[in-house]
Amino acid sequence: MFSSFSTLRTDTGTAGPRLAEVLDLLTGGAVPLGFTAYDGSATGPADARIRLHLRTPRGAAYLATAPGSLGMTRAYVTGDLTVEGVHPGDPYELLTAVMGLEWRKPDAVTLARIARGLGVARLVPPPPPPQEALPDWRRALEGLRHSKRRDAEAIHHHYDVSNRFYELILGESMTYTCACYPHADATLEEAQAFKYDLVARKLGLQPGMRLLDVGCGWGGMVRHAVREYGVTAVGVTLSAEQAAWAQAEIERQGLAGKAEVRHLDYRDIPETGFDAVSSIGLTEHIGVRNYPSYFGFLLSRLRPGGRLLNHSITRPENRHVPRVKGGFIDRYVFPDGELTGSGRIITEMQDAGFEVRHSENLREHYARTCAAWCVNLVEHWDECVAEVGEATAKIWGLYLAGSRLGFERNWIQLHQVLGVKPHPDGQADFPLRPTWGP
Repeated sequence: MFSSFSTLRTDTGTAGPRLAEVLDLLTGGAVPLGFTAYDGSATGPADARIRLHLRTPRGAAYLATAPGSLGMTRAYVTGDLTVEGVHPGDPYELLTAVMGLEWRKPDAVTLARIARGLGVARLVPPPPPPQEALPDWRRALEGLRHSKRRDAEAIHHHYDVSNRFYELILGESMTYTCACYPHADATLEEAQAFKYDLVARKLGLQPGMRLLDVGCGWGGMVRHAVREYGVTAVGVTLSAEQAAWAQAEIERQGLAGKAEVRHLDYRDIPETGFDAVSSIGLTEHIGVRNYPSYFGFLLSRLRPGGRLLNHSITRPENRHVPRVKGGFIDRYVFPDGELTGSGRIITEMQDAGFEVRHSENLREHYARTCAAWCVNLVEHWDECVAEVGEATAKIWGLYLAGSRLGFERNWIQLHQVLGVKPHPDGQADFPLRPTWGP
């Protein structure tokens, strides 16, 4: 019915600009993509390879009531906004083109014209897709941000999707953190193994040592350290599905008795005296205000001379940036997630009592990692859709391709920061020069 409309009218019947005209008004007419809408309007190059089609009034309402990434995601996930010319498992080219749009803030007259064109009904927010996390104020009813209960729910939202789904995307290593490519032609599996080995070497692991891996995921670091370095290792994760998969893999590889993964909040680890602690991809979930207690707790788990390797996504600046509430990442990927610069992380580690000995930025490696995950998603698209549904698979395509773009353009980074817990007399049990190589 709606596709037969030749103009878009308000509830009073007053004609306003059609949807393509609205897009031209907001971008100055410089649209590099093809765009068509259910009202029959169109804009953009006629020969554009990538084309968007706004299929329904609900899609228009999503875009109008949640401008930016959230509204576009809602319309895209529900199928109200469709895309031609890119695979949904890797919409990198689409996002690159959209990032090139120069949005203009409309003046009062233009804004009134757009409102007339959309109509009152389009200014009422439709219900969001079921894949979307609750808004921040609703989450507050579940507990304070970064309380144990709320952290567990946030981790459940992202990680307890489907172990099989993660196997298809992540590959054999089942590793959901930045790989480290030893050379340009390395495979994803080679790069993930090299990353774990780099962490182990930075920690100075030796046979007989005890390793604690907080936020251990599916146990990749735990298994690598036990198998390759002869240590005993304990990993903890807030994801029940991760813990079950990891423990089963430990049994399958014959590492039981030396390796263990627990479904546990890191704050509930009772043991102390570890020789090393690895934190690979956990700091993003902690909350900047909780860094003092976080790093203080990890310090308390180490023996004097023990090392911490903190591996986390960072910002390229250290000034305080308020957490973005209601954006794509917050509502569809990492609820309550928060980033800061490597300088802030180093400061907090030092203030907790660590002596920081080394820092390294691996952002280009994470761009490569995200691109490799998108390749896997495209290759296994049908099976991924069968496992988690098309909407969730599309969300992951957006997330991974968008993350790749962010790392490439230096909007986000990935830092490994190595610290040591000094002895009371200042000794650090640290070599005169790094021993972990390039």
